[in-house]
Amino acid sequence: MNSAANKPAAKPLRVGIVGANAERAWAHDAHIPALAAMPQFTLAAVSARTQPLADQAAAAFKAPRAFGDSLKLVRDPDIDVVAVTVKVPEHRAIVLAVLEAGKHLYCEWPLGRDVAEAKEMADAAARAKSSHVIIGLQALSAPAVRHAAKVVASGALGQPRMLRVFSPTAGWAAKAPPYYAYLQDKRNGATMMAIAGGHTMAAMEAIIGPYTEVDARCSIFQKTVTLLGSKETVERTCPDHALVTGKHASGCLSSLEIIGGQGSSPFRMELYCSGGKLNITSQHDTLGGFQVNKLDCQVSIEAGPMPASAAPALKGPPANVAETYGLLEHDIREGKRTVPEFQLALRLQHLLDVIEKASDEGHRQRV
Repeated sequence: MNSAANKPAAKPLRVGIVGANAERAWAHDAHIPALAAMPQFTLAAVSARTQPLADQAAAAFKAPRAFGDSLKLVRDPDIDVVAVTVKVPEHRAIVLAVLEAGKHLYCEWPLGRDVAEAKEMADAAARAKSSHVIIGLQALSAPAVRHAAKVVASGALGQPRMLRVFSPTAGWAAKAPPYYAYLQDKRNGATMMAIAGGHTMAAMEAIIGPYTEVDARCSIFQKTVTLLGSKETVERTCPDHALVTGKHASGCLSSLEIIGGQGSSPFRMELYCSGGKLNITSQHDTLGGFQVNKLDCQVSIEAGPMPASAAPALKGPPANVAETYGLLEHDIREGKRTVPEFQLALRLQHLLDVIEKASDEGHRQRV
């Protein structure tokens, strides 16, 4: 008798989303449609800033429960996984509460506003032995990036020598919606360098190894941002353009350009190795950065197929979020810890500080 055939199906993991909005935002655009395409999950609850907003989101997404207090969602015994999709300054309190409650946790990147906050959350996650955590660096879950990392690690392309990356994003343009005003303030931690840069550099390090040295020029070209629908302006205190050169533990050199206000430009990653070449490109315009799109990987040698997609029908923002949920679910079911956790997020936030120092001081920095 086939015991596997008689094994009862695992119950779907019950997800509570902190930061749901019926009309817009990242949970609306990515998390909700990703979960809807994955039968191994079920949306159990949502929370928002107020009870009316939470009720609207619950009705729109068919969630059985709504909370105007996110900490009540976190403590709900009928939630297995909490997804934190609120603004970065609100991450710390919710993340620490989730870990204290012993729940599994998906926290969007950036983890915190700075290294100190990231370290506090990473340390708490390390102590929470019953919780599986994942940082929402979606590009690391993309089949194309996972495939590229595997090919390079196998040695089939020989020694990595030079990686060139052009990473545009529509954000940090001359104009912005009012709800993106907070992205212009460096103190909030949701900057172009943190979001577009962090996602890009995480993928780069996954493929060619961690940075060991960096040099950088970070610039603010558009110092005043007009809020759409009004004549109001806000000051931009974070870079909207960056050039970063680096050396990696593998010996590979890299050049990276991150540019804001360029949503229609394609993402390009070109890796030159001693035995061949590898490219990663975006299939669609990078309105939210390359990490929100399905990616193509082309290798100059026969390298086998890319990993199977968790939800092949999805396109745009939900696609790589679904991949991330799929990897988290596998770790939870199997009792493994293979996904990008908070220690990686802490390292990445430290790297961002080193890059800022390199730009401010005008010379190369060790990482």
